[in-house]
Amino acid sequence: MTGTLAPAARPHEAAAHRDPNVLRWLGAFVSSAVGDNVYYIALSWAAVRAGTPTQAGLVTAASALPRALLMLGGGVVADRYGPRRVVLGSTAVRCGLVLTAAALLLAAGPGLWTLGAVAVLFGVVDAVFLPAAGALPARITGRAQLARVQGMRGLATRLANVLGGPLGGLGVALGGTAGAFGLAALLVGASWPLLLTVRVGPLPPDERQERRAVTAELRDGLRHIRKDAVLGPLVLAAALSDLGFAGPMNLGLTVLAQQRGWGSAGMGWVLAGFGTGAGAASLLLTWRGRVPRAGAVFALTALLGAAAVAALAQVPSVAGATGVALLVGLSAGMSGALAGALVQARAGAAYIGRVTAVVTLVGFGVAPLTFPLVGGAVAAWGSGPVFAVCAAVSGLGGVVVLAAGALRRAELP
Repeated sequence: MTGTLAPAARPHEAAAHRDPNVLRWLGAFVSSAVGDNVYYIALSWAAVRAGTPTQAGLVTAASALPRALLMLGGGVVADRYGPRRVVLGSTAVRCGLVLTAAALLLAAGPGLWTLGAVAVLFGVVDAVFLPAAGALPARITGRAQLARVQGMRGLATRLANVLGGPLGGLGVALGGTAGAFGLAALLVGASWPLLLTVRVGPLPPDERQERRAVTAELRDGLRHIRKDAVLGPLVLAAALSDLGFAGPMNLGLTVLAQQRGWGSAGMGWVLAGFGTGAGAASLLLTWRGRVPRAGAVFALTALLGAAAVAALAQVPSVAGATGVALLVGLSAGMSGALAGALVQARAGAAYIGRVTAVVTLVGFGVAPLTFPLVGGAVAAWGSGPVFAVCAAVSGLGGVVVLAAGALRRAELP
């Protein structure tokens, strides 16, 4: 039995895209997400200039390990102190950390050890920030608006990806690596005053819990997921989908573009196709606000997206790959947003941080660690078999949903 998320749905509540509270949160999310994109561009640029491509890869992946190790504890922190408070605190630390990196680079130059240390520390803070940031939408609007909020979040993510690249490049061009880090810190810091104005609803009285040891609270959160007929298979399905999807659509796509001779311009078109599809799915959810038979739609779009990922490695032309990537983005955007909305609708308000941490763990912590494995497998066996295996793993997420009756029949509020 799950509790009601706060604030509870109201008969005449404002639609999320017209709610000033949600719009303030959205502005903060966009600013922070653009800052993150600029930070990663600055980090990768500095790492490439300071070392070999292999060393640069290790530096840029260094954030994933602390996220993977500490993310579940971050979910406990989000539930214990409240997602808004944790997001405010971790945002301030992230801003200070990137500012410190800019100052160090100005003083001593971009050494690999300095960059690696910054990446690791950023990953530690992310382990606390990401579960709280993912849990916050469920506390700022009514339950009937959760799908629309997930659509708005998806649109904001696409906007951040579009703006982050040019801004990061501009920052490097005008101010060097230190200037790009400074710009990233400014954008992340700009989200803080907006977050300060965001209101969150209180926990319902029957959802409030006494503080215990972190391990005990973590076990309680995992038990909450395992015992719920919808949450258990939903978390497993989302993890499988993310695990199979991340490798091919990140490192795998870069290798595929090289093998096909598409060049960076061709890869850009394929990525644009994916972004357009994902943005269209987010826009649809923002406009509609609700999708009937959300569980079944999640399963079907997850399976369709997995099939499209496998097909991507079989298309020889840039135009064909762009069309397939559009389908991948549309399917993945819809299934990902529906999974997020179902998680927030089903999880008890007192558990939302821990549940979000478990869901986020694979996508932001475990999946990046598989990139070297995917790259090595493509080099050994070619892109076709590797994309097919990854697609099969991702498709298992849809199979899990279809096999779990309660999840397959799940509806959004």
